[in-house]
Amino acid sequence: MVVSDRGKADGWLGQFTRFAVAEATAKRAGSEGVLGRLSELMFVEAVRMHLDSLPGEQTGWLAGLRDRHVGRALALMHGKPAHPWTIEELAREAGLSRSALADRFMHFVGQPPMHYLAHWRMQVAAGLLSNGGTSIAAIASDVGYGSEAAFSRAFKKEVGVPPAAWREGQREEEPGDGEGRADEGGEAGSG
Repeated sequence: MVVSDRGKADGWLGQFTRFAVAEATAKRAGSEGVLGRLSELMFVEAVRMHLDSLPGEQTGWLAGLRDRHVGRALALMHGKPAHPWTIEELAREAGLSRSALADRFMHFVGQPPMHYLAHWRMQVAAGLLSNGGTSIAAIASDVGYGSEAAFSRAFKKEVGVPPAAWREGQREEEPGDGEGRADEGGEAGSG
């Protein structure tokens, strides 16, 4: 993603950048916290600028965010991945019929809403698994599965290995081996 606010002398991104440089240079009390929050704001603004620059016919997840109805459905699924969403409920919340939401979602995102939700739940689960201490049963509940067995089957279908094996594989790639981590040059490892 490449963004520029060169055409806007007082654009948000330029202002954020100037403020970040000043804050980093001054090294005042609380600078780390300010810079952390500022980087979040800069990221959000960069994504907004990128979304605004997408051609109208653009498809994909980001284009889906730009669509009022699909964006609402995505926000709901991302906000509450454990909720027992149905296409009916998502459509109602997004202000469309089931078929209209399914069509728009498929057009922009490239897959049906329920498939997207299943994939999103597995991404959330992978993050929780890699963080360590949470039990697989608790993670299953956190991502909307009524049982550890159902979650394990869904995870294996999506990822290719059961959650416990995936977690163990992540432990084997601890920091220091360079696998899947950013190196000093800022590029991710091939892991």
